[in-house]
Amino acid sequence: MLERNVLWKLWGVSLLWGFNYVASAYLLRDFSPIFLSFARLVVMSLFLISVAVINKSIRRPTSREWGLLLFAGIFGTLFNQLFYFTGLQHSTAGNAALIIALSPIATLLLSRLFLKEEVTWIKISGSVVALVGVVCIVLYGGKTLGISKGDVYLLLAMLGMSISLLFIRKLTNGMTSYEVTIYSTVIGTILMSPAVAVEAFQGHLHASHHMLTWLLLISVAVIGQGLAGFWWNQGIAVVGPSTSAMFMNIPPFIAIIVSFFLLGDPIRAAQVGGGVLILAGVMIANMKRRRQPREIGAGIS
Repeated sequence: MLERNVLWKLWGVSLLWGFNYVASAYLLRDFSPIFLSFARLVVMSLFLISVAVINKSIRRPTSREWGLLLFAGIFGTLFNQLFYFTGLQHSTAGNAALIIALSPIATLLLSRLFLKEEVTWIKISGSVVALVGVVCIVLYGGKTLGISKGDVYLLLAMLGMSISLLFIRKLTNGMTSYEVTIYSTVIGTILMSPAVAVEAFQGHLHASHHMLTWLLLISVAVIGQGLAGFWWNQGIAVVGPSTSAMFMNIPPFIAIIVSFFLLGDPIRAAQVGGGVLILAGVMIANMKRRRQPREIGAGIS
């Protein structure tokens, strides 16, 4: 019964994350990108801190962990959020969801490069298929043929997220993912303060004066990010990371469909084709290699 409830929650996470891309694109109509990112992070940080204080379930990191958390916050929160909202301002919710979906592949390649983790031919094949999908979206998924500025920013956002996962992987050897999320989010929020000040100094900062828009922002931060994050962690703990990862294939297509009906964004053939290639590549890269009886002199694929 618990597993069934968790699976329903993972479906909920997929829907929430799919709607999140569309809601973020909608909010950019009334907020400047840096301020919107900062405001959402402040709300999410307050929510996470409140939960931690109520449950009394967080410990003080060691000096080494503080260093890793700093880099996780810089790449996973500061760079990721800045590039994400700036890119979304010049692209579409569908493209954003599909490009961010490449993160597992990018993390795989970065893990091989920096952590020396084994990469099989199956994983390499999946990476190539996914990269072809990204090329289709970046070159053919916009209004005109070519690389858009927004998609480049979104690729940088995805890369920032992937780099942060390397630090998070090391941090979770001694900390819970819950603790890592709280500390890295708060650190990234603090580090974003100067960027907001620069945006205000340049006269580019603007925010909505409508209460309903602010309520949408708060809902996206608390429900779409905070609550969905808790459900996601529970899913990994109960049904495992491989089953949970399958649900990551759903948000991009939710974003494309919802943005078509709510924002009027067109559904382009390159988005559908590129999205299928990305998701197929992620699935191929996560396929379990069949274990063969070891033979004398057999190599490692």
